Amino acid sequence: MAYEVEAPKYVRLAQTIQRRIEDGTYAPGTKVPSENQLVQAFGMSRPTVVRALELLKRDGWLESRQGYGTIVRERPAVVEEKDRRGLEALARDESQTPGRLIDVGEVAVPARVASALGLPKHAKAVRRRFLLEEDGEACELVSSYFPAGLVEGTDLAGGDALASGVREHLEARKKVRFDHVTERVSARLPDAAEAELLGLPDGVPVLSVLVIACDASGQALQVSDVLLPADRQELEDTYRLN
Repeated sequence: MAYEVEAPKYVRLAQTIQRRIEDGTYAPGTKVPSENQLVQAFGMSRPTVVRALELLKRDGWLESRQGYGTIVRERPAVVEEKDRRGLEALARDESQTPGRLIDVGEVAVPARVASALGLPKHAKAVRRRFLLEEDGEACELVSSYFPAGLVEGTDLAGGDALASGVREHLEARKKVRFDHVTERVSARLPDAAEAELLGLPDGVPVLSVLVIACDASGQALQVSDVLLPADRQELEDTYRLN
């Protein structure tokens, strides 16, 4: 079972506002609703709203203009830099990556993957599992899920390693366009098959990075569950203090 710590209210509100900026509800150059309007619309306290707006300003989504209000900025360039794990999953050329394709086929998807793909519980999707290796040691297990309709007419259901990244392949074959990536990190114990593939002893957890790649409308095109041995990871982030 995976345990995820729910983000604070102000972070969840900031994420909601960010999604509305990304889907065009709040267009660049326009004012976002006032603090009072956001308090009423989301049923949250003023301090929560203020912290959410400050977070979005810090990350470059919003800016304050004296005498005018809070304005939506263009999509921050740093967003693409933050999606490193997601970009790797989308751009990876399997044929040139150390490791091997474990299996490909239609499977019943885990509940949180189904939710991200907008599918009902126990729905099926096409899964590609690839085991990455470093110096001959397994270091990352990537399970990527695709809606069956999106796979038709592509090489994603085949058993050969892709000679290009998934993003490039789908954009060329299906004329879809990837717009943004969301990542959700949690920790859990691996199942027996995962532990064997990653060479983990009993009781060693994995970090699960759920990578949700969407088009501009927010529709998920691909969901990848990236498993990393927790005993071999060191997470670090650097950010500016304004």
